[in-house]
Amino acid sequence: MRVTGLNHVSISSVDVETSVRFYVEVLGLEPIDTYTFAFPTRYLRLGDVQLHVFQRENTDAPPFHHIGLNIDDFEGAYKRAKELDMLDREAFYSPIWELPDGTVQLYLRDPGGNLVELDWPDVNTLDPDVFGEIPKLADAVPQTDEGQRATLYHLRART
Repeated sequence: MRVTGLNHVSISSVDVETSVRFYVEVLGLEPIDTYTFAFPTRYLRLGDVQLHVFQRENTDAPPFHHIGLNIDDFEGAYKRAKELDMLDREAFYSPIWELPDGTVQLYLRDPGGNLVELDWPDVNTLDPDVFGEIPKLADAVPQTDEGQRATLYHLRART
C-alpha cells in the first residue's frame, strides 16, 4: 500500500462562516457541496484537493502548523492581507521570506487563527516598490548543501 495523493486538509474555526468568507473573498476558493455533520462544516475547492473548515468551540489553532498554498496573484494577496492586518510576524519571525531557490513565502493568519503560507515561485517577478527588501532565509539561517538544493516546487526544473 502507498499514498497516491492528497485528498483534503481540515482546519478548525470558532466561526466557520467567517473563515469560509475569508477563504472565498480573500483567496478565491470555491465553496462546494458538503456532507452534513453534527457540527458546522464547509468544504472548499482548493485546486485538485479540498479544504475542509469545521467549527468547534474552544479550539486553539496550532501556532506553527500551517497549510502552504500556491497563488496566482501574490502582490494582490500581500496587499489584501496587509490591509486586513493579517500578516503573521511571530511564527517565523517575518511575514515574508525569500528561500534559497528564489521562492517566496508569505505568512498570514485566517480568522480562525490558522497559519496560512502563500507561496510564489520567483522573487524576481515581484515589484520591490510593493514588497521592499524581502529578507533572505539564507542570510538569517546558514543553509546546508541540501538546503541550497531544496525547493517547494519539486516538479519545476531547477536552473
